[in-house]
Amino acid sequence: MVLANSKFLNKALLAPDCSKGDGKECSITDVEEAKAVLSLFPIYCMVHSEQPCLPNREFTMDRSIGSTFQIPAASLLSFIPITIILFIPIYDRNFVPIARALTGKGITMLQRSGIGFFLCIVSMAIAAVVETKWLETAKEYGLVDMPNATVPMKVCWLTPQYILYGIADVLTMVGLQEFFYYRIPNELRRVGLSL
Repeated sequence: MVLANSKFLNKALLAPDCSKGDGKECSITDVEEAKAVLSLFPIYCMVHSEQPCLPNREFTMDRSIGSTFQIPAASLLSFIPITIILFIPIYDRNFVPIARALTGKGITMLQRSGIGFFLCIVSMAIAAVVETKWLETAKEYGLVDMPNATVPMKVCWLTPQYILYGIADVLTMVGLQEFFYYRIPNELRRVGLSL
């Protein structure tokens, strides 16, 4: 990685003014650990850019099931953790062994995360399609500039993107947790896992 090969941290090894040192210089281990943590910074940024920015369309969609029951709008986000809970055993018992059988050695931790990032992109593309459909429906019924109006479009349109995002989150986070655990020096492992 770019930051891991940076030489600017090597200056911390030198004593100021070419003297014998006054304790302000760092050891080689300190510099190498700093480089290891900094090398994870681009991955850390990608993880936090993956967080969904889904519009709150569930408040303006038809949330009724039958004639009397209405789904609470905030409960739709529960599809993400439910999917995570359901998909982790599938991931562990099915996905990983199938990947090992197909490739001979399995897929790497970063490849798993890459698949998760790709699924996150697909989830956002589905969200864009649903948003376009919502806007077309709102235009058709003349409800575009009415923020409190209910657009006659079922809220079930939102579930695929939430479910796909939950699957993406499992692949990304499990892969990155493994990657951070094995990539960071022992002394900094807790810091890496907390990222």
